[in-house]
Amino acid sequence: MSTGTDKPTVLIVGAGLGGLMLGALLEKQGVPYTIFERAATVKPLGSAMAIGSALLPAFQQMGIYDDFLAIGKYYSRVSCSKQTGEDIKTTFPLDIMAWKTYSGYDQYIVARPKLYELILKQVPAHKIRLGKKVLNISKKDDKVTVHLADNETFEGDIIVGADGAYSAVRQKMYEQLKEKGVLPKVDQEELPFNSTCLVGQTKVLDPKEFPEITLPFSNFTSIQKQGKPYTWSTLNTAQGTMCWLIVKRLEQTTTKAALEQRSKESNNTEWGGQPVQAMIDETRDLLVLFDDGKVATLGDLYDLTPTNLISKVMIEEKVFTTWHHDRYVLLGDACHKLDIAGGQGAVTAMQDAIALANLIYAMPTTTTKDITDVFEEYKSERYPAVMESYNNSKQLRKLADTGLVASIVSFIVSWMPMWLWNLSLKKGVRFRPQIGYLPALEPRGTFPRVPSPSELKARAVFEKKQQAAASV
Repeated sequence: MSTGTDKPTVLIVGAGLGGLMLGALLEKQGVPYTIFERAATVKPLGSAMAIGSALLPAFQQMGIYDDFLAIGKYYSRVSCSKQTGEDIKTTFPLDIMAWKTYSGYDQYIVARPKLYELILKQVPAHKIRLGKKVLNISKKDDKVTVHLADNETFEGDIIVGADGAYSAVRQKMYEQLKEKGVLPKVDQEELPFNSTCLVGQTKVLDPKEFPEITLPFSNFTSIQKQGKPYTWSTLNTAQGTMCWLIVKRLEQTTTKAALEQRSKESNNTEWGGQPVQAMIDETRDLLVLFDDGKVATLGDLYDLTPTNLISKVMIEEKVFTTWHHDRYVLLGDACHKLDIAGGQGAVTAMQDAIALANLIYAMPTTTTKDITDVFEEYKSERYPAVMESYNNSKQLRKLADTGLVASIVSFIVSWMPMWLWNLSLKKGVRFRPQIGYLPALEPRGTFPRVPSPSELKARAVFEKKQQAAASV
């Protein structure tokens, strides 16, 4: 039984970017925690990510800002292009340079594996338990216990589900709520998806053959194929590689269960090596436009990409309405899965971690009531922001799609008045969350940021402790 004064013990299931970020933040406040990861090893998979003012202030406070700059590459625009037959041309650029003026921070492209390595370094190795599959979660009195497949058990005050779109923690939590008859019907429905995505990163390229990699900025190019369900992007990194991703829109929305059933009936393995190769084969001839005007193909990049760095995933879309129950709480893809078009999935997960860490710091006791109150505040803060990112991703997907709707959206964006575009950019940088229990940063940028409620709450407790320490 908790004394009501000790720090909570936090059990984090999932060692993705969201789970690692939460661990790193709890490490800063001295809260005991353990991270459980089902995979025995973490593979360096994924393409590239766009990181800016939504996370960089927190990186500064954590002392990893300079390390991040060393692995990221500045960019200031996204070039939207279209392939028609054997011709490719830029249709319009999305200029985001004003973000630096408004927020005080540049935008950077970083290879996802490199960002993962950076956050991983912030968590002591002994606090991450790899190869640990969660079989069950039980609760007794004021403690929750994680039961692992190897018969180990771990007890804590809080369990965090950061274990992805098909979260085991969410499943266990929802089973309890369903038994009580209080789980909303919408949360009982399967995750829908209507796209698949192939991603990868080349080996370090020869600058003579690919001068693109020597550019002082990242050339972020998004391309559509007229009349085909493909949209693809290429980005040069600070490591001298090219990251690429290609999205294929399906003809109709489906679910994982429906897809698995069709796979069984046709004796195919949908997510195995053969379908990956099939998608590679059918997209090899799609064109890639470099900054110097050189045109290559995706096949050229595929041939320069180690096979173990290529992965294919389905892109689900759903924001769950139930994020917590009792001593369970979810973050990242476990409670909101966003379309890849917005590029905000990992960013929102890491922002979840910042908000939750702030509130855990300010939590007065580890009683069930105080924990429930914290979880309510967490969802109240993060749900509107997540829904905004969710809706933005949907709009960007329309821009990336082919067909009449995409053409109309592209026309509107390309002819948007500058004042309206700048208004949109300002809206995109108003949330620049900070960690309330670390020294505050000086204001940056011309557009004031909106402090989050969790940050203000943690800041008040932090300053009170600082004042108390100074008076001793």
